[in-house]
Amino acid sequence: MKIALFGKSVISGDAPFIGSLLDKLHAIGAEVLIHSHFFGILKEFVTFNNDPILFSTQADLRGKADLLISVGGDGALLDTITLVGDSGIPVTGINMGRLGFLSGIARENILPAIDDIVEKKYTIDQRTLLKLETTSGLFGDFNYALNDVTVYKSTPVSLVAIKTFINDEFLNTYWADGLIVATPTGSTAYSLSCTGPVLTPDSANFVITPIASHNLTVRPIVIPDDSRITLFVESRGFECLVGLDSRIEKIDNSIRLDIRKEDFKINLLRLSNQFFYKTIREKLNWGLDIRN
Repeated sequence: MKIALFGKSVISGDAPFIGSLLDKLHAIGAEVLIHSHFFGILKEFVTFNNDPILFSTQADLRGKADLLISVGGDGALLDTITLVGDSGIPVTGINMGRLGFLSGIARENILPAIDDIVEKKYTIDQRTLLKLETTSGLFGDFNYALNDVTVYKSTPVSLVAIKTFINDEFLNTYWADGLIVATPTGSTAYSLSCTGPVLTPDSANFVITPIASHNLTVRPIVIPDDSRITLFVESRGFECLVGLDSRIEKIDNSIRLDIRKEDFKINLLRLSNQFFYKTIREKLNWGLDIRN
């Protein structure tokens, strides 16, 4: 079995768990590939008897891994999307952070989780992506997102006006701090913090959520995921920002943003004891009696 590892940072408290992961992968005879930047950080905390195979790009990984494990939080897992692309390589995450909606394996459960993976006690969830198209080729070949496409102001000075069309039909001009277009996966991320609804992962929908709308009657709207969303951004003399998950670029008033469903999906590995409704109950504390 060929397993790739990716991470963005390591703290001393994580090192024993990562060491246990590497020992476990060695014990099951897995061939381990490590992202070159992550390996540079790990060497300060973990002793390697042999130099692992390193990778840096999607081309390095394509056809060479059966699974990619993200070590960190949801932000680290989101960064793996540009590494796997349309290769079909499944991704799972070990949560070294706090909330961890996407990174569903607690660091205390690393060893039994690897056993479950070896014994194929898992399901592959195909998650929809958003694709952003612009005449300027913003984000290059990596113009897709698992969570959301977000447009927001770059300064606290004033609002932005975002003229929004669905399938060329005018929806609304959002006077707000910004606007989020989220997938079902992203509905539990930034959109949720802006009062957007929770969508189940298999929902064939997107949600459009304003950020701090100037008009208090404007609310998030759920639309079919085969819709084409077009955004025109107007600001008072300052640049705005557009984000694909955690990647950010500056834009000006001349740009048109076209958003649609990407042609391929991302495969997230879900262990047999992981369920969406269970996750939101636990992560969002649903059903708890907080009166005491």
